[in-house]
Amino acid sequence: MNEPSSNESPVWKVLTPRQRRVLGTLMEKAKTTPDTYPMTMLSLLAGCNQKNNRSPVSHYTQEQIEETVEQLQQMGAVSTIHGHGRVAKIRHNGHQWLGVQRVDAAIMTELLLRGEQTLGDLRARASRLEPIADLKELQDHVASLHLRGLLVYLTPPGRGQIVSHQLYLDEELAALRRSVAEGQSQTADADQSISSSTSTTDNAAQNPKEPKLQELVQRLHEAVAGLDARIRRIEEALELPPIDNT
Repeated sequence: MNEPSSNESPVWKVLTPRQRRVLGTLMEKAKTTPDTYPMTMLSLLAGCNQKNNRSPVSHYTQEQIEETVEQLQQMGAVSTIHGHGRVAKIRHNGHQWLGVQRVDAAIMTELLLRGEQTLGDLRARASRLEPIADLKELQDHVASLHLRGLLVYLTPPGRGQIVSHQLYLDEELAALRRSVAEGQSQTADADQSISSSTSTTDNAAQNPKEPKLQELVQRLHEAVAGLDARIRRIEEALELPPIDNT
């Protein structure tokens, strides 16, 4: 199957969650199941609602998918093919609509299907659609998509950096930023707690005699208290005056 051209200027715009799922599913299936692409409405419904490689898992109805396809068709993101006496089939125009090809298209497909994710997860998932040699190659494509406004960085550069597409509605993106920030804060607190606990354990390991010394002192206190009580009982039995310890 020939790779769609993206020479035309992209005309993408923000999409609703359902529109993103439909477009992402069409772009995915064009690569993973080319023999059954373009897709019928029923196969598109099944693809949108499948449980693997989808987040969140959806339960759309056929009416909802039909409505969404019509909306995307009006935007120019998908097309419907009508054969002679055949069931209508749907194909995406995602490469032209987004202005992407090959690896960039694979990255956007995975982001449309799953939303925010770390660069490591994104490389693993996008690699099933297009080969991506290593994390450095992915980062180059991610940077290019960011410059074109298609991708957003949700956390600073470094290990576990999180990114997503930028086709969200404004309120969705704001909520996503808050959610990711809260998650990062909780992770930092957990790391600090683990670090503090590890430090306490390390200190105890570096001073192994300290707990043993405390245990010995406690035992001596208990022994002295026992002897003192015994002496008092003897004094009372012999009717001896108590010993003045002052």
